Amino acid sequence: QVQLIESGGGLVQAGGSLRLSCADSGRTASSYAMGWFRQAPGKEREFVAALSWTGDTTYYADSVKGRFTISRDSPKNAVFLQMNSLKPEDTAVYYCAAGQIYYAYNYYHSNAYDYWGQGTQVTVSS
Repeated sequence: QVQLIESGGGLVQAGGSLRLSCADSGRTASSYAMGWFRQAPGKEREFVAALSWTGDTTYYADSVKGRFTISRDSPKNAVFLQMNSLKPEDTAVYYCAAGQIYYAYNYYHSNAYDYWGQGTQVTVSS
């Protein structure tokens, strides 16, 4: 069973960087597509980035393109989200997700993912 645990959140000043990690303690997510979503207070959960299960295709929200990078370390059953040039509007709880996704348009939708972590808070101060 896939069990996702996020870490790496925290408080950072605008322009700074953070690296989020998502570990699969169940050690079964290596064949799953992986995604990062975020939810700010009073807002709906939104797509941030995703990585195909093959690891060769990435997807990004326009708001983070060029600033965030998603990557996978398969031997360690971990997925990362490197976040650079952070802005106050990036403040949210960030969630890692895994799913068996085969069509590109599905990567952007939270209901395509079957497993979710508990979330990690990212706060960017101005």
